[in-house]
Amino acid sequence: MSQTQTVDDQIGAAVNQNAVSTREGVLERAFGRLFRGLVYAQIWEDPVVDMQALALTGQDHVVCLASGGCNMMSYLSAGPASITAVDLSPAHVALNRLKLAAAQHLPDHAAFHDMFGHGNRASNVAAFDRYLAPHLDEQTLKYWTERTPSGQRKQIFRKGLYRHGLLGRFIGAVHLIARLGRVDFRPLLEARSLEEQTAFFDARIAPLYDSPGVRFLARRRASLFGLGIPPAQYEKLAADAGGDIIPVLKERTRKLFCDFPIEDNYFAWQAASRGYNPDGTGPMPPYLEPGNFDAVRANAPRVTVLNRSVTDMLAGQPDASKHAYVLLDAQDWMSDRQLNALWAEITRTAAPGARVIFRTGGVPDILPGRVVPEVLDRWSYDAAASREGTRADRSAIYGGFHVYRLKASR
Repeated sequence: MSQTQTVDDQIGAAVNQNAVSTREGVLERAFGRLFRGLVYAQIWEDPVVDMQALALTGQDHVVCLASGGCNMMSYLSAGPASITAVDLSPAHVALNRLKLAAAQHLPDHAAFHDMFGHGNRASNVAAFDRYLAPHLDEQTLKYWTERTPSGQRKQIFRKGLYRHGLLGRFIGAVHLIARLGRVDFRPLLEARSLEEQTAFFDARIAPLYDSPGVRFLARRRASLFGLGIPPAQYEKLAADAGGDIIPVLKERTRKLFCDFPIEDNYFAWQAASRGYNPDGTGPMPPYLEPGNFDAVRANAPRVTVLNRSVTDMLAGQPDASKHAYVLLDAQDWMSDRQLNALWAEITRTAAPGARVIFRTGGVPDILPGRVVPEVLDRWSYDAAASREGTRADRSAIYGGFHVYRLKASR
């Protein structure tokens, strides 16, 4: 079986829950095709919230879904013993491996920030060729030097990293709609208080959700593929408002722009400006902060990045060998069979004191009643930490943040 076939099979197993002859099945397969490429240049889960919930130490062996790599790279600032990052998208694997190589081999933090903070410097391509290409594995080097209609793929670091990928193009489409609605985001980015941010949202953004065009698009499940939301997760999002997605999207946009100071929320900057503050100051993921660079560089060799499902990867790990699991929102995609297979492996590989964090598109925890009691009863749900994580997640895109802790053996 070819590598492409293997990837397609893995993505299909993760996404496809309905027969191809059904409308839902057609949408699932369309989403799966999009997911073969780069979806997230920046991950949309807050790594600060993750690290607060996990309280990582130098003894912890971490398992995480890779996505755009901002979480994995940020965890390195806490110095865990190891991180195993997995993803079904070969593009995400290539981006994660490139970030690790860059942390280790670029000459300084300024060059590192040019590549992943600015992401649009002409010097980034030369830095790739001089400092990174000699240290990349064959598959990763092939991905970044492969020719696309607009040139070798590495050129995205000159043209604008955060304007690429499925999410980057989606945000670009949102900005087009905003311009048609005569929305200028500059006053939001210059706001000096939450009150100013809320006034901007109420006056300029909230009315867009009442426009017929936006309402028409948002109610088409394929329209939200650009957010990385597959059909199954769309339904969970809509369920929070009795089946209508519009109030959910409006409220989560409000939280993104109004609940956190704009000078502290790099997710809001990405949504409003399609990048971080261009002057190099302002909020950014922890791995890009100058004060964390030495730790990220020193700890980068502790990471292994694999193009596999988390369940398959865990199946090859020893009993009681992992301490922290970061599942992002992947469980929203899963059938009951897949959930039970995953949690059986998590429970087998969980060391004493292990904890699991994940997010859900809807508000409720999705595990009770789906994961068999003999497995789920081995874990306790930390309601207080879950509430705090949900409140504090600056990305504001998810309905719930959830924390489970392994119970002490009797």
